[in-house]
Amino acid sequence: MSTDDVPALVARVEQEERELVFRSFTHDDAWQLGCLLVELATERSLPVTIDIRRGGQQLFHAAREGTTPDNDTWVERKVRVVQRFGASSYLMGLRARAKGTTFAAQHELSLQEYAAHGGAFPVRVEGAGVVGTVTVSGLPQADDHALVVEAVRAFLA
Repeated sequence: MSTDDVPALVARVEQEERELVFRSFTHDDAWQLGCLLVELATERSLPVTIDIRRGGQQLFHAAREGTTPDNDTWVERKVRVVQRFGASSYLMGLRARAKGTTFAAQHELSLQEYAAHGGAFPVRVEGAGVVGTVTVSGLPQADDHALVVEAVRAFLA
């Protein structure tokens, strides 16, 4: 992706976050969304770890063949970005890049604790704001993000 494409990508991801809002988000919703992500990953033979949380509670977690404990570390680091900033991990990295810097340099946060790479998406509930995260790790960052967006969009439809 060229630097010229970054502002358009930022706008697209911001639009996704405005559109993909839940009416509510229950334990059962997390289970159904997680199963949908596992189904998509299985159909496509994708080596991903899937994690869904509400507040501080992990409601769904699955690791497909081809993943390692390192994927869990990436999940944790991406989730921290969403929890701290209320925006997807992909969007936070793109915003920094659009300003000609990096997320780490811009926010002076430890790379061992925070990863502004695609894959963690906010669970935003109408009238409540961000209440959780849906995260995928294992693919290139744009693909992690796209898989989450596809599943959330299908779930909300």
